[in-house]
Amino acid sequence: MNSPLRTILLVEDSPVDAEMTMDALRDAHLINPVVHVEDGVDCLDWLYARGSFAGRPDDEPAVVLLDIKMPRMNGLDVLMQMRSDERFRRTPVVILSSSREESDLARSWDLGVNAYVIKPVDVDQFFQAVRTLGQFWAVLNQSPEPE
Repeated sequence: MNSPLRTILLVEDSPVDAEMTMDALRDAHLINPVVHVEDGVDCLDWLYARGSFAGRPDDEPAVVLLDIKMPRMNGLDVLMQMRSDERFRRTPVVILSSSREESDLARSWDLGVNAYVIKPVDVDQFFQAVRTLGQFWAVLNQSPEPE
């Protein structure tokens, strides 16, 4: 489904970072709905419409903004599961993390992340980074159709 209003799925355990990200997406004047979940387990439940998300409309997100360091299931495990499933293999995933560890960066690229953004400490830089991400991945970018 390539509706221009596909959901942005934000996977972030920090309430402060999640609120700043949602504020920045609103500031970018995106009209896409944003769903916020707090860990990798909830992310997969949302993607597969199971658990507390059973019965949600069966649409794929425009982009998944994914933190790495989270409780229950980390972002790299989520990315690995997404890329192993044909349905989500082409879904754009952007790591939005404070991790500067080279191993996290390398593993993300190995697993097929579309972009890796280190969260700036400066609030203005953070807002600009998220606005740019939202505008590109939710508005301009289109996932290729399956063959």
